[in-house]
Amino acid sequence: EVLIRRSRHRLAAIERRLEVLQGYLSVYLNLDEVIRIIRNEDEPKPRLIKRFTLTEVQAEAILNMRLRSLRKLEEIEIRREHKSLAKERKEIQALLKDEALRWDRIVGELEEIRTKFGGGPLGARRTEIGAPPQAVEIEPHAFIEREPITVILSEKGWIRATRGHLEDGADLKFKEGDRLKLLAPCYTTDRLCLFGTNGRAYTVKAADLPRGRGDGQPVRLVAELTNEDDVAALVVPNEGGKYLVASSSGRGFVVPATELTAERRSGKQVLNLKPGEEAALCVPAEGDHVAVVGENRRLLVFPLDQLPEMPRGAGVILQKYKEGGLRDAKVFRLTEGLTWRLGEKIRTEANLRDWLGERAQAGRLPPNGFPKSGRFG
Repeated sequence: EVLIRRSRHRLAAIERRLEVLQGYLSVYLNLDEVIRIIRNEDEPKPRLIKRFTLTEVQAEAILNMRLRSLRKLEEIEIRREHKSLAKERKEIQALLKDEALRWDRIVGELEEIRTKFGGGPLGARRTEIGAPPQAVEIEPHAFIEREPITVILSEKGWIRATRGHLEDGADLKFKEGDRLKLLAPCYTTDRLCLFGTNGRAYTVKAADLPRGRGDGQPVRLVAELTNEDDVAALVVPNEGGKYLVASSSGRGFVVPATELTAERRSGKQVLNLKPGEEAALCVPAEGDHVAVVGENRRLLVFPLDQLPEMPRGAGVILQKYKEGGLRDAKVFRLTEGLTWRLGEKIRTEANLRDWLGERAQAGRLPPNGFPKSGRFG
C-alpha cells in the first residue's frame, strides 16, 4: 500500500511537470512574442493560452517564471528532462500494473536498507532505552478554590456571578430597563451549560465569569451566539445525570449530561430544529414521569421511559397541539406529586389521575391554582 501510494504521488508530480515542459517547448521558438505579451497585455494569461494553445497550468508556469529565466530556456535541456521524466513515468505505470514488479521493488529496497544499516556504523544504536518518568495528571480545577457562587443572566444578555447560593434574585440590581432572566447556583469549579434557542450547548467555566457588583459582561463574549439567538436555559450538568431538552413545537428527548459539554466557543448542536422552531428548555430528567404544559394551557403527564435517550436529534412529540406550542415541562417522581411555584408558595398536586396519559396526547386543563403563566416556576 505504501509503495502504491508513493508511486501514484510521484506519477502525479511527473504528469504535472511534463505538462509544464510541454508548454515550454510550445513557446520556445517564440520567446520574444511571449515576453512582449507578458509586458504589454493587461491580461496576458488568456492571450498566451489562445496564441500558443496552452493549458491553464502551462500558462501559469510561464507567467510565474522570471523574464530573465525565460530568455535562458534551452531546448536541449528541456527535451532531456522531458525524456527522462517520460521514461520514469513509463516505469511507474508498469509498476502499478504488475504486482510481481512491486514485490521485486520492495525486496530490493529492503536489501538496500539491510546493507546500509546492518552491521555498519549506521546500524548501531544511538540512544539508550530507559524507564519513562511517571506521569502526574493534575486536574485544572485543582488550582481553583472551590467556593459557592450563583451565576446570573439578565434578560438583555448580561452574565455575571456573585458569592453564595441565592434562592431568588429579589435583591439583585440590574441596568435600567433590564431584569433577571436565569439563576444557576453552582461552585467556582463547575462548568455550566448555556443552552441556546438555536439548540446548541455552550460550555462556560464558572471561575471565568466576572464577579463583584458590576453588570457583568455580554453573554455573547463567552458563547458564540448570534444576535438572533438567545439563552433558553442555564444548567450545571451533573456527572452521570440526564436532561430533558425540547423545542417550541413540543418535540424533545432525554440527553446525557456529557453531551451538554462543548470544547469550543461555537458550542455543539444537541437539538435539531426546523425553520421557525426554537429550543425552549433544558431541565434535569430526575424522576419517572414528565409533565408538559402547552401554550393552550393543557397539562399532560406521561412516563419518562416513553422518551428516547440520545446524544442529538429532533426528538419525538411530547404533546399534541392544534395551535401554539410548548410552554413548559418538568420531570418529577409520581409518588411525590407534581409541584409548582405560585407566588411565594409551593403548591403540590398528588392526585394526577385526570392528567395521566400517553406521550403525544393533548392533555387537559391544569388543576386549580396552576399559574396563569403556564410555567412550573
